[in-house]
Amino acid sequence: MVEIVANKRPPRGLIPRLRRALSALMEELGVGDKAVTVILTGDRRIRALKREWWGEDEATDVLSFPHYEPGDPFVPPHLGDIWISLDTAKRQAEERGVPLEEEVLVLAAHGLWHLLGHDHRQEEDWGGFRRVQERILAL
Repeated sequence: MVEIVANKRPPRGLIPRLRRALSALMEELGVGDKAVTVILTGDRRIRALKREWWGEDEATDVLSFPHYEPGDPFVPPHLGDIWISLDTAKRQAEERGVPLEEEVLVLAAHGLWHLLGHDHRQEEDWGGFRRVQERILAL
């Protein structure tokens, strides 16, 4: 189940598409019986979260907050929260020449991959992120 909370008004049609695509991706990844919450917000709120949890005073595009320790054999029914800044997503979409909706889907897939315990500390770690980001756009 995908719950979406909009703290900032998203473009029309984004929420239903995001819910469908992220739910389908979760099914493909074998976690379709789990839940996530996606919070659509702005730069000010995501900057405060990044400062509080990572000690970095800057806005970012997506943050993931797992509700369990990835790698733990017990995976709870709710995997965690994915925070997406619509302000940063809009800028990135414009830079890439893609619709905002597409950028938000990519960020949701990226956030989900983090919730599943993956990180991108080294270049070779990006492969899984790229695969799920490409896959969500096809759903």
